[in-house]
Amino acid sequence: MTALTLENPVFVAYVIAAALLVLKVMAQGWMTVHRMMKVRAGWASPEDLQKGLLNTAPDPSQLDVNEYVDRSRRMHRNDLENIPAFWAAGLLFVAIGPSVWLAHVLMYGFVAARLAHFWAYTTKQSHEIRATFYTVGSLIVIYMACHVLWVAIT
Repeated sequence: MTALTLENPVFVAYVIAAALLVLKVMAQGWMTVHRMMKVRAGWASPEDLQKGLLNTAPDPSQLDVNEYVDRSRRMHRNDLENIPAFWAAGLLFVAIGPSVWLAHVLMYGFVAARLAHFWAYTTKQSHEIRATFYTVGSLIVIYMACHVLWVAIT
């Protein structure tokens, strides 16, 4: 059996986790857009002040940082800083043929950690709570990368 086939349950776990995380990244971008449109503020670029169908009353204050919008933008940036490492490490992890159980724990654990991080950030939990979920996800990716290195060099 080749590693990158839907006949491989480890690859199936990766495909499911990776697809969920693609949706998470894309949904976060749309959440930011929704928030900008809802409050008509938090625009990111000067050209956003041009009058148009979506901004009928441009105002320079729309470029000011808006915490409601910026919180979503920070969550999106955090996703973009962390999820691509999972995509890379996860695919390499599939290639070394780990046990299905371990792959499920790590891959679905990472998805759960990112969703918990989203919850903590959205509901304005303390940094310690948010950092705990970040740490879980980060350690999972680090473990997968180290496991791949170990198998590759031994």
